[in-house]
Amino acid sequence: MTRRVRLRSLAKINLDLRVLNKRADGFHELRTVFQTISLADTIEIEYEPARRTVLEIEDRLKIPDNLVLRAAQAALDAMKVSAHLRFRLKKAIPMGAGLGGGSSNAGAVLLALPVLAGRRIALQKLTNLASELGSDVPFFLTGGTALASDRGTEIHGLPDISGDAILVICSGFHVATGPAYQALDDRFGGSLTSTALSRKINGFQRFVRTLSETRSASAASAFSANDFEQVVFGQYPQLKTLRGKLWKTAEAVRMTGSGSALFGIYGSVAERDLARRVLEGDRVFKECRVIPAKLVSGRSYQRLWRKQLAEHLGPKESIWPPQSRYER
Repeated sequence: MTRRVRLRSLAKINLDLRVLNKRADGFHELRTVFQTISLADTIEIEYEPARRTVLEIEDRLKIPDNLVLRAAQAALDAMKVSAHLRFRLKKAIPMGAGLGGGSSNAGAVLLALPVLAGRRIALQKLTNLASELGSDVPFFLTGGTALASDRGTEIHGLPDISGDAILVICSGFHVATGPAYQALDDRFGGSLTSTALSRKINGFQRFVRTLSETRSASAASAFSANDFEQVVFGQYPQLKTLRGKLWKTAEAVRMTGSGSALFGIYGSVAERDLARRVLEGDRVFKECRVIPAKLVSGRSYQRLWRKQLAEHLGPKESIWPPQSRYER
């Protein structure tokens, strides 16, 4: 029997991002606040039990080493099942922009396959699998607003915030993550002084506290930062120009991840839509994608997942991750 599902795989932005010291394993210690947004890829999955695993993907971009296939193999191995899996991936999230599209795709596969297979993988096990696939992947198992530490893999949910309207600006510049980290290391001589480290952590804590108290990304934005902005804007001065123009229309503006996407937060959909028209008429934004979206809460994220998996779910709606009706 073939089981099918069509999924929306949501993007993320970083409301705040502080890069601390480089660790012995080569990764950097981070403090960040992830936020799901409504911009989404689409993934169609066909699952059919089989004696031998076969993975196929239809992807017009032909992404090398696609995380969809890696996540599928990891989930099948964890469940100790084999299957014929066909994926159809439609990308809407710009790649290499700090929006987490590949990580979101991987998280979507990890959530969906146990439901289609009629097996159960506990959230902690799913989180471990996600961490092996990429630093951002664990976040997409729960979505919403979350504090992340370690290299971004330790996720702690924060209170849901208002679903503000936003614009995402994608310039087309591809910022490689590795060189961006190296540029930060070069800037600070490889490690932060204890005073600088304490200042960063205190600033991050103030942002998180304000965000949790006000439940508003724009209200907390006065205390936000993204450490990559100082080096990326130096390498790509056009991005700094775009940010300046965006600031004239929005309540808050940041770059997400290591770039190159920018986002602006607005007080209403009407204000956002007016800003979109203004920006699209500005020659500076001629080569950019100006994408309307909104912030998506953890409650809305889980509601979306239950809706898109509905025909395959059991009756226990309070359980997370969603449980399959095919479990024996």
